[in-house]
Amino acid sequence: MRFADSGRFALQAIVSHRLRSFLTLLGIAVGIAAVILLTSIGEGVHQYVLSEFTQFGTNVIAIAPGKVKTGGQPPSGIPTTARLLTMEDALSLKQLPNVTAATPLVWGNSEVGGNGRLRRSTIYGVDADFPRVFSSSLNIGSFLPRAGAGSSRAFVVLGAKLRNELFGDVNPLGARVRIGGLHFRVIGVMAPKGQFLGIDLDDTAFIPAERALELYNREGLVEIHVAYAENASSVKVADAIKDRLIMRHGHEDFTITTQEDMLKTLSNILNILTMAVGALGGISLLVGAVGIVTIMTISVTERTNEIGLLVALGARRQSILGLFLGESIILAALGGLMGLSLGAGLAQLLRLVLPKLPVHTPWSFAVGALVMSAIIGLLAGVLPARSAARLDPIEALRAE
Repeated sequence: MRFADSGRFALQAIVSHRLRSFLTLLGIAVGIAAVILLTSIGEGVHQYVLSEFTQFGTNVIAIAPGKVKTGGQPPSGIPTTARLLTMEDALSLKQLPNVTAATPLVWGNSEVGGNGRLRRSTIYGVDADFPRVFSSSLNIGSFLPRAGAGSSRAFVVLGAKLRNELFGDVNPLGARVRIGGLHFRVIGVMAPKGQFLGIDLDDTAFIPAERALELYNREGLVEIHVAYAENASSVKVADAIKDRLIMRHGHEDFTITTQEDMLKTLSNILNILTMAVGALGGISLLVGAVGIVTIMTISVTERTNEIGLLVALGARRQSILGLFLGESIILAALGGLMGLSLGAGLAQLLRLVLPKLPVHTPWSFAVGALVMSAIIGLLAGVLPARSAARLDPIEALRAE
């Protein structure tokens, strides 16, 4: 039997039982649509989280006091023999090859008072390199001065939201604000940055790191962040930082975390979550596969006479096997195409209805789901097709 005749035969069998075929197609289509919709949400969240982290730049290395595998310093109150990071450490790292900027970092939460208003905000102690390291920009005024130019003077740069809460539309430059028990003069306002994983980056104030150490009664820095040239290797820069700090501290009592490694680890975790979500949607495909097995088994039972006649007329068992396998594959493939259209359409509709929900359709998953539907059709049709091919032609012709 020619391939074209086999295809025509399978299509006629599908068309002759329209409702049953449609319900089978629907089972596969719902499974494919569920996979595409769930992976679209998962991939959208993946890209959203990565974009949130990369808005600060990707060529950043963080150094924290204490040698721990996960990064960061021991919780406050727990004794440690680790040497604290100092302002001198930060200044030393600025001199390394390929390092374009380095900023010390101290943070805390304090009440900020100004213009007769009071607000509690996050306070960051940094230096003049902060905007360059974290890809930030100013709206008005200037940022903190560089070392040797009054860098430890009582200056403050306000975040966009904090400026609006305290001063509204009034120009705050030159105004005095009180942070904790210290007074500062406003010299600039940052451009709006938005939120980062639920943290409002605009409800902040930036003061010199030395002043922050005094304000929060700290002996050392919380972290040092280093930005390096784009054409430089993060591994080589991290090694240079390690060697410099070991030379200064005498041993490795700090933790270095590259943004590249962090993003790679985060991306791997998000990929696993996306695949897990897609696998949940794939359960619907198993339901569709059961439907195909059921329909094809019924089809073999109903068409026993027809199978016997084909064998009597000289059709080989391989041809009979191919006819029923082809029918199940066509059912699954048509269901896959229907599900692909349905899933992609629902994903786009969800993006329009909920614009804040990150939705991005990964077409590799969509094509994979389509191929999977054809494979399911093949596997689901094997047993009924083998059963049809093994029928005895004499007994098949006698069947009613």
